[in-house]
Amino acid sequence: MSSSTHLAQKAILIREDGKILALRRSDTDPTRPLTWDLPGGEVEFGENLLDSIKREIREEVGLIVENLTLLDCLAWVNPRGEYWVAVGYYGRIPTDSAITLSFEHSEFEWISKEEFLTRESTVRIKRFLEKLPGVNA
Repeated sequence: MSSSTHLAQKAILIREDGKILALRRSDTDPTRPLTWDLPGGEVEFGENLLDSIKREIREEVGLIVENLTLLDCLAWVNPRGEYWVAVGYYGRIPTDSAITLSFEHSEFEWISKEEFLTRESTVRIKRFLEKLPGVNA
């Protein structure tokens, strides 16, 4: 049983037309290959939370996002006995934003919240999406 806490963050990025950025994990990903994801990752030790999620967005999709709103937090113990805390954010980005994927993801799509909820993803990502306030343009 692990006694450390892991802190992860995810960001729902919404275009002006209300579509959400959905990322597909690469087939070589060690956890959840080929499932649908949001930009984000683990917070590094001592890192400011907002700086961390902005760094992850920049690294994973090549965007600089300044305005993010806290959406939800949740915690769980995974099957390996590790304690995880996840923080979700959302933010609006221009419709013409160019996406540059890192090695972690193999493709992306701009889809509706409803479409994202039908895709294979994690319980926490779906919870963040369900908590998202109206995403109309």
